[in-house]
Amino acid sequence: MPNHTDNNKRIAKNTLLLYGRMFLMFSISLYTSRVVLKTLGVEDYGIYNVVGGVISMFAFIKAAMNSSTQRYITFYLGKGNKDELRDVFSMALLIHFLIALVVFALGETIGLWFVLNKLVIPEERQDAAMWVYQLSIVASLINIVSIPYNAEIIAHEKMGVFAYVSIIEAVLKLIVVYLLLVIPYDSLKVYAFLIVIISLLIRYIYSRYCHRNFVEAHFVFTKNYGLLREMSSFAGWNLWGGFSAVISGQGLNILLNMFFGPVVNAARGVSIQIQSAVHQFATSFQTALNPQITKTYAANKLNEMHNLIFRSSKFTFVLLFLICLPVILETDVILSLWLEKAPDYASIFVKLMLCITLLDSMANPLMNANAATGKVKTYQLVIGSIVILVLPIAYLCLKKGGEPWTVFAVHLCICFFSFVARLMIVRSLIHLSMKKFFIRVIFPCSLVLLVSIPLPMLIINMMAEGTDRLIIVVLVSFCSVSVATYFLALTESEKNFIKEKVLNVLNKRIKF
Repeated sequence: MPNHTDNNKRIAKNTLLLYGRMFLMFSISLYTSRVVLKTLGVEDYGIYNVVGGVISMFAFIKAAMNSSTQRYITFYLGKGNKDELRDVFSMALLIHFLIALVVFALGETIGLWFVLNKLVIPEERQDAAMWVYQLSIVASLINIVSIPYNAEIIAHEKMGVFAYVSIIEAVLKLIVVYLLLVIPYDSLKVYAFLIVIISLLIRYIYSRYCHRNFVEAHFVFTKNYGLLREMSSFAGWNLWGGFSAVISGQGLNILLNMFFGPVVNAARGVSIQIQSAVHQFATSFQTALNPQITKTYAANKLNEMHNLIFRSSKFTFVLLFLICLPVILETDVILSLWLEKAPDYASIFVKLMLCITLLDSMANPLMNANAATGKVKTYQLVIGSIVILVLPIAYLCLKKGGEPWTVFAVHLCICFFSFVARLMIVRSLIHLSMKKFFIRVIFPCSLVLLVSIPLPMLIINMMAEGTDRLIIVVLVSFCSVSVATYFLALTESEKNFIKEKVLNVLNKRIKF
């Protein structure tokens, strides 16, 4: 088992690689989203967002097995059990093929009925909507059967693979944007088709890499029925949690369509683009840490596991807040510069969804810690039941005449209650100290939040809205959050670790 120093170095290296990947995808996403929205138009963009979202609702099945596969591959890798690691991969691959068949059946029956009978789609765009829907099913099936390969890469902490493949994906998405402008055919159909082609190619690259680099990443027939029951039970309880998460996302998207039409879905689509780009900061850091959380639990190193959870929650929050603060304060200016004319409600959607992302960022390490234990029944029942309340409460708000943004306000409140519940459940499973979590995560993050806001708010009150103010607010926000984090949120060992890494980078640059 690698020592603590080696783990820190690996985490730091993987984090830098994932951040490089994230910055690339972020830049490409901003440009391509603008061109796609302009090329498709607000209505077609909304149709793509809501119709593609219907098949995504069945992704809770995929998400449940994704969590199970990730946990078991990482767990047995941490224990060094090669035979069971091979059995886990083969079993996961077989199960995912069966899941793909289930999703296909659901998509072509219940999902198809819902699209044809419940969604608000202009009659002249029904044909294009069907293209989008069928191609979304194909993309979903491709992603489902690829999950075990992605789990292998993450478990082995080969984060550089994601970074390099992202370069290919980014170039392909730029090519898609160009093709949308030159192909004389229905742009919505062309866009949906090309996205499927990209998905197929990227998934092939990941699977090919696993076949060539990991001995266990080959299917072999196994009769390890005990492992099958264990993985199925784990995934079964995750189904409820995955279903509730989908309802809180795509369910709200469908509610907005039913009450307000595809134009409001376009606003949500824009806000999702920004939220997803910002969320990459959280996933980049946590993806580097998550395998270590599971491996330390497998090795029964609970104190080290607790420290990883504290670090993951705290650093993810402050890194996200570093980006979210100027975006929340200057949403209108950013949207106007990015899209020229943003859909109605896009601004308030962005603000609320970024707040949701910030809160969830601190809770995600708790979810991974729970998965590491394998004891997910209570967690999924409680958290899933809380999260799914978003849909009926949001429906009642809209039925009473609420504005579109109220559904995200409801979502934010539910996220707070689910965060508290996560903490209460996980503390008993891994003997996590509530007092330490408050002292090392919640308190310092709250201090950073309170101390960082006044200065950029002062700039906003002193200057007229525009590009100049945006630049200054971004710089001031970056400085205020960075200084507050360094002096109020970091421990002495964390400060020393950051100093060491910064000096190493600078020294390498100077030598180069």
